[in-house]
Amino acid sequence: MRYLQLTLIFLFLNILAGLAQNGQFPSQMWHKGQITTTNGQVFQGTLKYDLENNLVQLQNNGIETFGASGVVQFEIFDEQYGGVRTFYSLPYSLTGEYETPIFFEVLTEGNNIVLLCREYITTDNRGMGMYSPMVMNPIWGPPMSGAYKLAFNFYFLKDEKIQKYSQKKKELLDILYDRSDEVELFMRKNRLTHDQRGDLLRITAYYNQIR
Repeated sequence: MRYLQLTLIFLFLNILAGLAQNGQFPSQMWHKGQITTTNGQVFQGTLKYDLENNLVQLQNNGIETFGASGVVQFEIFDEQYGGVRTFYSLPYSLTGEYETPIFFEVLTEGNNIVLLCREYITTDNRGMGMYSPMVMNPIWGPPMSGAYKLAFNFYFLKDEKIQKYSQKKKELLDILYDRSDEVELFMRKNRLTHDQRGDLLRITAYYNQIR
C-alpha cells in the first residue's frame, strides 16, 4: 500500500512538471493504453479521454470512439509523466435524476474505501497582474503560469455507494467516522489538508491501512 501511495505521489509531481513544460493538460494529449469493453474485448493503441462527455478515443488504424456505457475500464500510460492511470466506468447520477455510467479515475483503493476523482479544466483569473499571469498549480495548489488550471471533483466509494466529497474537513471526518480521531491526528502530524489531491490520497491510504 505504501509503495502504491508513493508511486502515485511521484506521478502527480511528474504530471506537474510535464504541464509546466508543454502547457498541455492530460486530456488534451494522446497516451499509450488499452480499453476493456463491456463484452470483454480489449483494444490497445493510443488513447485520448474526455471526462466532460464521458468518451474515450482509440487511435489504431483510424480513430474509434467509445462511450462510458460500453466500457468497463481504460488505462493510460503517460510517457512524459511515467505512470499508469486507471479509469473505471461506474453508475452515478451527475444531475440527481438517474444513474448512468460515467468515468472516474481511481486515485487509491483498499478493502474499505476508494478515492475517485474527475478532472476538469477551468479558468482562474485570481493571479492576473500587469507582469505575468499566474494560476493555481494543477496538482498541489501553488501558482504557475497560464490562463487555465486543472481542477478536480473528488468522490469516495464506500459500502458500494459513490459519495461526492464537498472538500470540507468536517465531511471528510464524517466519511471516515470510525477512525476520525486517528485520521485527524495523522493530518496534523503530516500537515495534510482536506482539499488537495495528493493529501487526500495519503489520508485515504492511511485510513485503509488502519481500518
